[in-house]
Amino acid sequence: MGNQNQICKITDIFKKRGKTLSLEFFPPKEDSQLDSFFQVVEELIVLEPDFLSVTYGAGGSTRDRTMEISTELQDRYHIPIIHHITCAGHSKNQLIKILDLMKNNKIMNVLALRGDPPLGVKKWTPTADGFSYAYQLCDLLRTSYDGYFSYGVAGFPEGHPESPTKEIDAKFLKNKIEHGAEFVLTQLFYENQFYYDYVSRLRNIGVTTRIIPGILPILNFKNAKNFSAFCGATITPRFHDVFEPINGDIAAMSKKGVELAIDQCIDLLKNGAPGIHLYTLNKLNPIREIIQGLKDFL
Repeated sequence: MGNQNQICKITDIFKKRGKTLSLEFFPPKEDSQLDSFFQVVEELIVLEPDFLSVTYGAGGSTRDRTMEISTELQDRYHIPIIHHITCAGHSKNQLIKILDLMKNNKIMNVLALRGDPPLGVKKWTPTADGFSYAYQLCDLLRTSYDGYFSYGVAGFPEGHPESPTKEIDAKFLKNKIEHGAEFVLTQLFYENQFYYDYVSRLRNIGVTTRIIPGILPILNFKNAKNFSAFCGATITPRFHDVFEPINGDIAAMSKKGVELAIDQCIDLLKNGAPGIHLYTLNKLNPIREIIQGLKDFL
C-alpha cells in the first residue's frame, strides 16, 4: 500500500506496483452529509490507498456531485481519482462536455460504463445521439483526448446479467479492451472461484489487462441479498449458513462480514490478484479493519 500523494494516471501506478489497494465511494446526496463524508475519506486516506474512485448516480441522481466530489478529493489529498461516467442518459455532445470539464479539473482517470436504466425502467435504451455500448465511450476517450486519460471498464466475474453466456460476456469485455480500455474493475462477487474462472476465460481469449477484483463486504445480510439479486451476484449456501443465525444483529453481521472479507482478499492476493478494490459504502470502521487486515499482503 502507499500512494505517493501525486496526481497521475492509474496506469503509471501499475508500472510501479504489482498489487494496488483502491477504494470506491459514492457521492453524498445532501450537503449536510459532506462533512461526515470527507471525515471518513480523510481517515481512510491515512491507510495509504493507491487511488480512489467515485461512482456516477443511476438515472442522474448524484451525477453532478461526482464531478464535484472527484475534484475536491483530488485537490485536497493529491491522490488519483477515477471518475465514473456512463453512456446512459447522455448524448455524445454531453459526454464530451463532461470529459472536457474533467480535463479542466485535472482528473486523468475514467471508468467508462454503459450504465443502468433509471429506477423503474426495465429495459435500457440509449439516449438520442448517445452511445449504446461502453466500447463506444472508450473510442471517444481514445480518439479525442490525445492520450490524456487513462480509462478502465467494468468486468463481471459471473457474467453480465444481460449476457446469454459467460463466454459471450468475456468477448464483450475483450472488445472494450480492443477499443483502448487499460484496466478492469470487477463487479462484486463472494466466491473467489468466480473471479479465478473469469480471469481464465479472459486470458484464454488473449486479454492481458489487469483485472482488479471488486470486494463488497457483507455488513447487513438482508441488504446484501437484495443488492446481489439486483446485480446478479451469487450468495452461496455457506453465507446463508453463517449469516442467517445472526441476521438482524448489526454488530455481529458486521464483525463476521469483516472477517470473511479479509479472508477473501488474502486468498485473492495469494493467488495472483493484482490488488483489491474495496466498495466502501462510505463507511469507516469496517473498511479500516479490512485494510488493516491486509497490510502484510499488499
